[in-house]
Amino acid sequence: MDFVSIFRALNQLDARYVLVGGLAVILHGVDRLTADVDLTLDLAPEQASRVVSALQALGLKPNAPVQPQDFTVESIRESWRIDKGMTVFSFWDPTHLRPSVDLFIRNPIPFAELWAESVMVELDAVPIRIASIAHLIRLKEISNRPRDISDIKLLRELLGPP
Repeated sequence: MDFVSIFRALNQLDARYVLVGGLAVILHGVDRLTADVDLTLDLAPEQASRVVSALQALGLKPNAPVQPQDFTVESIRESWRIDKGMTVFSFWDPTHLRPSVDLFIRNPIPFAELWAESVMVELDAVPIRIASIAHLIRLKEISNRPRDISDIKLLRELLGPP
C-alpha cells in the first residue's frame, strides 16, 4: 500500500494534519498492522479544503454519497455527527493502490494541542507529522476498543517507567 503519496500530496498543499491511529503507532516503533490512515485536521474551512483537494487529486473518493467538499463545512460535519453518528469521514482509492483515509469530523483533542506536541518523522524522505505518544494514548483511551487497549500497553512501554 502506498501511504507515502498521501502525505506528499498533503504536504504539497501545506495542509495542517496530524497522523493518529495505527499508522502513527507504527511510526513510533510499535510492531502492528493497519489498513488505513487516520488524520486529525485543522478544521478551518480553507485548511479542510486543502486536505480534501489533496485526496481528490490522488483519485480518492468519499465513502458517503456526498460531495467531498461538504466535509469543509462545519454545520454539515456536525449534522453528520448528530444525525448519522459519524466520527470520521472516509475516503477510499478505487485503484486500491492506497489505503483508505479517515478524517475526524470533530477532533477529540483540540487540534492546536495535537499540532504543538506532534513530532515529525520521515518516510521515504517525506515528512509526516504524527501525534505524540502521550496524545496517542489519550486518543486510544477515548476510543477504548480492544485494539486500542493493546496499543496503549505497547505505547506505554515505549515511554518507559513513569
